[in-house]
Amino acid sequence: MSERLVVTLDGPAGVGKTTLAKRLAEALGVAYLDTGAMFRAVAWKLGEGAWDWPEDRLSKVLSAMRFSLVGQGGDSRIALDGEPVGEEIRSETVARWASNVARLPVVRQALKQAQQDIGRGTSLVVEGRDMGTVVFLDAPCKFFLDATPEVRAERRMLQLRQSGQPADFDEILGQIKARDDQDRNRAVAPLKPAADAVIVDTSSLDVEGVFQKILAHIRGA
Repeated sequence: MSERLVVTLDGPAGVGKTTLAKRLAEALGVAYLDTGAMFRAVAWKLGEGAWDWPEDRLSKVLSAMRFSLVGQGGDSRIALDGEPVGEEIRSETVARWASNVARLPVVRQALKQAQQDIGRGTSLVVEGRDMGTVVFLDAPCKFFLDATPEVRAERRMLQLRQSGQPADFDEILGQIKARDDQDRNRAVAPLKPAADAVIVDTSSLDVEGVFQKILAHIRGA
């Protein structure tokens, strides 16, 4: 692409951001950045309870971490300290840890800087919670994806079962509602649509329908 393009996809857990972001990156011929994986990678590396560490200890550890992208298009992956992150960060336990560390200003600031460093001079489709509201304010194409908690829990349950992991609908639904409450009501960078974002409710749309709707908007813009 001759000009830098940043497309942001924000929204709660289980709304389909990852699938859509990968497809869009592939279709547009740009890199894919999963910022949720960055928070999960930090939580996984630090371990349980790191959100209770003194700020100076956290700041020192975070300042030594180095994020980068490996691969191309929809196959782009996050690497932490030169090592691509894998399925070890995808458990519900690590997701809960990530939600806890994401509340901390020192963590959000460190990852905001890392995300902006990756996006500087590089065209991206980037997914997360506050990409359009905090990290990439000047992105020309912003989207906020949403769906009911029940629909998202069903999708997450199927995803876990397909990967061979145990999954209980009621347990997942409770976890999603708890994470929604924490993400939407945190003091720092709460989950919400950017004022200039296109809001897409995916509850009654399949992946193809949402993909075509977003792609048409980007090309029109």
